[in-house]
Amino acid sequence: MTATHESSDPAQPVPFSDDAWGEVLSAMDRTYADLVDYQERLERQNAELQEMRTFLNAILSSVSDVLIVAGRGGQVEQVSRSVTLLTGGQESQVVTMALPDMFAEGQRPLLAAILQSVREQRRSASLECDLLTPGGVEPLELSVAPRLDDRGRVDGYVLTGRPLGALRKAYAELSASLDALKTAQAFLVRNEKLASLGRLLAGVAHELNNPISFVYANTHALERYAGKFETYFTRVQDGASREELIALRQDLRLDREVQNLRMAISGARDGAERVRDIVEDLRRLSSDGAGEMVVFDLAETARVAAEWVMRGMSQSVTLDSTALGRTMVLGRPGHIQQVVMNLIQNAVDALEGVAGARISLSVRTEAGQAVLIVADNGPGVPEAVRAAIFDPFFTTKAVGRGTGLGLSISHKIAEEHGGLLALMDEAEGAAFRLELPLAEGAG
Repeated sequence: MTATHESSDPAQPVPFSDDAWGEVLSAMDRTYADLVDYQERLERQNAELQEMRTFLNAILSSVSDVLIVAGRGGQVEQVSRSVTLLTGGQESQVVTMALPDMFAEGQRPLLAAILQSVREQRRSASLECDLLTPGGVEPLELSVAPRLDDRGRVDGYVLTGRPLGALRKAYAELSASLDALKTAQAFLVRNEKLASLGRLLAGVAHELNNPISFVYANTHALERYAGKFETYFTRVQDGASREELIALRQDLRLDREVQNLRMAISGARDGAERVRDIVEDLRRLSSDGAGEMVVFDLAETARVAAEWVMRGMSQSVTLDSTALGRTMVLGRPGHIQQVVMNLIQNAVDALEGVAGARISLSVRTEAGQAVLIVADNGPGVPEAVRAAIFDPFFTTKAVGRGTGLGLSISHKIAEEHGGLLALMDEAEGAAFRLELPLAEGAG
């Protein structure tokens, strides 16, 4: 190392030592390293900003909803591609507009008030506004949110919304579809009820034929008795003697015929009442069950439904309905009757060829619900099909024996009544559980 000497001449520069030069070079190296690091950070940040810009542009280009970014003064700064498509212009044209100018003139004061409210309260607000388009106006449901800067001050607004025209059209189409679905469901319910009634026609004809034949026979007897009494009273009016009338009364056997007359009248009355009961059951059975819900006896409804199914059977099945106690529920009796008929008819079909076939009906109350159990001692429901038995058009019966809609419609009817129809786990046969809400004050 070269030594330095102090100079007595103040005008002569003092040479640096090697240590001083080393410090200068070291400082330059550190500064250069800092500059390189700073440049790398700037490049990374620039790449991130570019990636973010690309990402935002992709979102603005692909988003289907309306997206408008505006400054604090209401100047449009950025819009989504959906906005340019609706307005029919270019993005460069749209971003030069004032935000209120994009909407119908009559709604601009409301929009200005909403913007002021959002700016003052720093909370989002919603409104319906008509966006100006080349074809007229497009109604929008807008949400206006404040855009905050890094110090938490309102720096602008973000407006998002969805065209209501498409939503209203979709809602109208959905409403039409729901109406068509309800119509189809009501049609299926009626058809299934008619199918059940068709299976019962033979039993109905037999039930009506018996009392009508009885009434008809008794009318013939009454006609014969009337003839005898007319003969007797004609002789009375002609002034016949007492001895002649006594003899005529014995010949016509009027004393016995008076008793027979009373029996014939009683028999005719019983037959007419039986016809009346059958017609009343048919009337209740054929009711569509529409309209308001009413309070009715679930046990009586189940009894009537069971009797009609049993009348149309060609096989021997024992019906046990001793556990049907009076239970008042709220619902549509016509529809519930159809559910019970479907359950009993399915049980009858499952019991075909079973020795000692038996169907039991019982009603009880549980936790504010009326519970009807329809059980049989048939082969039961296989585990493999348990999950599908309530599916529409699913059936295990042979072609022509069932529509596959009975249980599906019954399940739907139970749900509409606020109840439940379910298959129970039984060791023997099959059992279905129908739950319905009890009428107020019942049970």
